[in-house]
Amino acid sequence: MNLNLKEISQKYFNKLVNIRVVLFDVDGILTNGLISWDGDQVGFNRTTHAQDGFGLKMLMEAGIKVGIISGGNSLGVKKRFEENLGLDFIFLGNEDKRDAYREVLKMGYKDSEILFMGDELFDIPLLKRAGFSATVPNASIEVREVVDYITSRPSGKACAREVIDILRYAKGIIPKILDFDEI
Repeated sequence: MNLNLKEISQKYFNKLVNIRVVLFDVDGILTNGLISWDGDQVGFNRTTHAQDGFGLKMLMEAGIKVGIISGGNSLGVKKRFEENLGLDFIFLGNEDKRDAYREVLKMGYKDSEILFMGDELFDIPLLKRAGFSATVPNASIEVREVVDYITSRPSGKACAREVIDILRYAKGIIPKILDFDEI
C-alpha cells in the first residue's frame, strides 16, 4: 500500500502540531513482537527496524523528546534504545505503563503534547489519554477502537516510521539531505 503520508498528516494536523513528546511501546510496535532467548549473556532479544531508528533520530534532532515505555526489560532493548539511539526517556519492566506516563507529565508536558503508539490491551490507558495515539493493524479490536490512527504497516515493519513521518509532515520537520559534493 502506498499512502500519501503528507495528506494524512493534514487530516490530523490540529492534534499533531502540538506534539513535543513521542513515546513508543517496544514489543509489537518497534519490534514484530517475537522474542527469542539468546543465551545467558544476551537474554531475551528482539529485532528492530532501521527505518524506525532513523526516524527516532530525526525527531530528536528536531527537538522532540522521544522515549519508550515497555513491560519488558532486556539487555538488547537497553543497548538499542539507550546506548545506540540515546533516547530521552527509557521506561522498562512495568506492564502498568501509567507510572511512566505520569513521570513524563511531571516533567511539565501536557497530554495534548504527547504522542503514544502501542498495540496491547495494557496500552489502552495511555492511548486514550495521549494527545495523539496510533497502533498497528494487527492490534486487538479494543486497541484499534481507541486510537486516532492505525498504520498500514504491521508490527516491526517500520510502522513507527509511518507515524513519525506523519508527525514530521504536520510539524514541517524536513531533515537536511546533503548533496554528494557538499562538504
